[in-house]
Amino acid sequence: MLIPVIMTGGSGTRLWPLSRKQFPKQFLNLTSQDSMLQETLKRLVGIECDSPLLLANESHRFLVAEQVRQSGFGQSRIVLEPFGRNTAPALAVAALMEAQRDPEHLLLVLAADHVIEDIAEFQQAVGRASQLAEQGRLVTFGIVPDAAETGYGYIRRGQPAGEQGFNVAEFVEKPDLTTARDYVASGEFYWNSGMFLFKAGAFLQELERYAPELLACCREVVDNLQADADFSRISPELFEHCDDISVDYAVMEHTELAAVVPLSVGWNDVGSWSALWQLSEKDDQGNALRGDIISQNSQNCLVTAEHRLVATVGVEDLIVVETKDAVMVAHRDQVQDVKKVVEQLKREQRSEADSNRQVFRPWGHYDSVDGGERYQVKRIFVEPGARLSVQMHHHRAEHWVVVSGTARVVCDGKEILLTENQSTYIPVGAVHSLENPGKIPLEVIEVQSGTYLGEDDIVRLDDIYGRCNS
Repeated sequence: MLIPVIMTGGSGTRLWPLSRKQFPKQFLNLTSQDSMLQETLKRLVGIECDSPLLLANESHRFLVAEQVRQSGFGQSRIVLEPFGRNTAPALAVAALMEAQRDPEHLLLVLAADHVIEDIAEFQQAVGRASQLAEQGRLVTFGIVPDAAETGYGYIRRGQPAGEQGFNVAEFVEKPDLTTARDYVASGEFYWNSGMFLFKAGAFLQELERYAPELLACCREVVDNLQADADFSRISPELFEHCDDISVDYAVMEHTELAAVVPLSVGWNDVGSWSALWQLSEKDDQGNALRGDIISQNSQNCLVTAEHRLVATVGVEDLIVVETKDAVMVAHRDQVQDVKKVVEQLKREQRSEADSNRQVFRPWGHYDSVDGGERYQVKRIFVEPGARLSVQMHHHRAEHWVVVSGTARVVCDGKEILLTENQSTYIPVGAVHSLENPGKIPLEVIEVQSGTYLGEDDIVRLDDIYGRCNS
């Protein structure tokens, strides 16, 4: 049995301001109408496999669940990490969970934020890797390089491992440009994709050999998983004791069972804005344009406009990204330094580092339209049948105006129904809830006023999504 294991963590700071901590690149539709996570799931169609096991950050749990549901994989299992601990602990947890079912099960480990253009060839490579994994090998997928890249680690192949792939001679760190050129010219090196295929039991045996303390820690984590609706929640107190280490460092660089299957599938990890420009469809001036854009005498630019008109005149080799709350302009040769902008935002404790104006919740989403010292205005969108938590606030009052749809409001035990152009007032300290009992989305304008307007002034008393203790 083949079990896809999809890692959905990562912050994607190099694609700021579109990608942010609360909504990173794997959940964005950067290269198609589907998100990168959904594209990863679609690649599984045609492979004989069981439902996926997804490893997700706690803060992304409902976002992951909704995108998986939209993709038709509603029976998937989702394991929630309280914080990132790199790939080795995550895969150890996945392997231990699957070994409880059958240690002979094959785990196909995929990242949620990769682009693969040739899906048929990818699926054939999975078949070749499965044959090696059935023999007890720990298989990694090596990307056949088409350029001398310094941003990837490399894998040097050894002797053939049957007709399916090669033994791994060594893993090497990210090289300088001269060394990278030598690697590519030799024909013996592949980019390290971070994708794997192995038996759950075989991986655990090698983890026991090379990282026994990590395995013991992860066993305790799995023994104490907590069921939470459709999720399995990892204890933060236990997980923080697990080593923060990659699977390459923990196992793959040491094991004698490592094998590599070459991949030539149009792979890209979309690690920068320049990479996205390379992937995007361009006009006859080499510009990749998305949104409401006027381009005059501009060449080889990527311009993305989410919220308003963007015009470029007489510029070359620029990345211009406009969102509701930020505009980023960078030269294509300097995009690796976008992460420095995020670092500065974090030092200054600015919200733009972590979240967009549009914030997703399990019941829908809201958009922060305006705000000042003692007021804040939001557009709230509630999906049909969804409900916000029963809650109260110590420091703010709220006015709700229904723009479209029907709202069921309960305030201090009194229930009312509101339709378009009707409104209500929620005093400070009132216990209240908002629900959409209708068949169409509910849109509400919320005006908050008070001495403190932070999201941590929400005291949840009851919640159908299990967030009262989060």
